[in-house]
Amino acid sequence: MKKAIITGTKGFIGKNLKKEIENNFDVFEINEDIFDEYNWEMLLHEHLYHNKPDVVFHVGACSDTLEQNVNYMMTRNFESTKIIVDFCKEENVPLIYSSSAASYGDNDSYPSNLYGWSKYVAEKYVISNGMVALRYFNVYGPGEEHKGKMASVAYQMMEKYKKGQKVKLFPLDPKRDFVYIKDVISANLYAFNNYKTIKGSYYDVGFGEPRTFEDVMDILEIKYSYHDYDMIPKGYQFYTCSNSNKWMKGWKPEYNLEKGLTDYIISLNHQANLRST
Repeated sequence: MKKAIITGTKGFIGKNLKKEIENNFDVFEINEDIFDEYNWEMLLHEHLYHNKPDVVFHVGACSDTLEQNVNYMMTRNFESTKIIVDFCKEENVPLIYSSSAASYGDNDSYPSNLYGWSKYVAEKYVISNGMVALRYFNVYGPGEEHKGKMASVAYQMMEKYKKGQKVKLFPLDPKRDFVYIKDVISANLYAFNNYKTIKGSYYDVGFGEPRTFEDVMDILEIKYSYHDYDMIPKGYQFYTCSNSNKWMKGWKPEYNLEKGLTDYIISLNHQANLRST
């Protein structure tokens, strides 16, 4: 059986990826608690060289787009990536790196915050060494419950609605390319299975359709109102959409917003039923 290292298996995407592949791979996990150790670089090296993977899915990162601690962000999102890339290059191991649409920033050119820059420079290092980076757009779906303020608008607003709290959206009609978690997992597996023909570049992973937050609320049948204009954060992205010409050739998403949210609700109801039995 092939061996896979997945970083960030305690997180949203890493958890789903592990669940999907663990019947076909021996999965070895590396998580953020490694950074609690003063010698984390040495420990990371040991994990990589000891487990001798056939593929590395580098998902783990600080995903808080509001984080301002430069050392915290860059050790987790760049320095660790550099170590993993150097190992994969030396050992000729395929690497699929979880990048972000934040690399496009708010001007479709350069990132507009620290998180975006940390992913951008790491992605540059990945592809300059002949590996694969996947730029995720707005991912949502089962397994994001722990993300708090970084969870999708769908999950956050469903939780508020259940608690009887007011649901408010930003005005000025922001749009997002919402991509369901199952499409993100399929993109990772496609990247691995077609690695030789696609390596050395980054690829968009989205549905390719900009939708409003109002669309999300209407599908979920949640009533909403709006925040005041001065609540909109500085540098806020009002529009994101993946470019189908930048998708991996041969890969296509399957879940539009309606299909994805329907599947999401079914999953959440199933989890609630399991907890109640």
